[in-house]
Amino acid sequence: MGAIKQTFFISHGSPTLSIDESLAARRFLQGFRETVFSQRPKGVLVISAHWDTSEPSVNVVHGCHNTIHDFYGFPRPMYELKYPAPGAPELAKKVKELLKGSGFNYVYEDKKRGLDHGAWVPLMLMYPEADIPVCQLSVQSSQNGTYHYQMGRALASLKNEGYLIVGSGSATHNLRSLHESSSIDSWALQFDTWLKDALLSGRYDDIMHYEEKAPYAKTAHPWPEHFYPLHVAMGAAGEKSKAELIHHSWSLSSLSYASYKFDATD
Repeated sequence: MGAIKQTFFISHGSPTLSIDESLAARRFLQGFRETVFSQRPKGVLVISAHWDTSEPSVNVVHGCHNTIHDFYGFPRPMYELKYPAPGAPELAKKVKELLKGSGFNYVYEDKKRGLDHGAWVPLMLMYPEADIPVCQLSVQSSQNGTYHYQMGRALASLKNEGYLIVGSGSATHNLRSLHESSSIDSWALQFDTWLKDALLSGRYDDIMHYEEKAPYAKTAHPWPEHFYPLHVAMGAAGEKSKAELIHHSWSLSSLSYASYKFDATD
């Protein structure tokens, strides 16, 4: 459990990722340890789009996590899935201390919250044994990309202690646009391509100001909570980190599963 040099952004797409064997993203996450990241982390910090609060919050869980089924109208077997990973109260305390030491004056501890599906669905595929401690950190959709990048910068030192930092959101996320189709909607393709080009060329400032820089930004993300986990992962890797596209697939005409690795510089 030595120092970790990478952070990750995972597009978790639809909750059906938990059961749908036809999704390429599911196979990618199942092979994560074999093909992407073989090092066993001391714990995992997940910044999930599905925990949105007015101020940063961490879940301080002693014992095993409850599994939150925060989705509606899906097949019954999805509601029977459990991911009882142990909590990571020590990691939660470190997150709080680092954030407060970097100017985030209010950081709340939630001692009851389990793992939402933005956390447990990808983790269930990446680490199915559920034996690695997990802590969640919330996003603040009332803030902007730069704020979340700075949040990541504040947390960068956790890597040196062997903690894996994972942002879980979606490269595109417009639920009203989803429909069955053999083609990809043009706006989604343009935004997704812009995102890849900006990340791979290190234009992080453009990512922080994506609302003005990206084509179809408001269509791709009518609300920003699924994009901000990317900013945290990006910030936690360092200013001169190198981004790599580690998975790319689509579903439902406009839902991108693009996922990225950031090779850190600090």
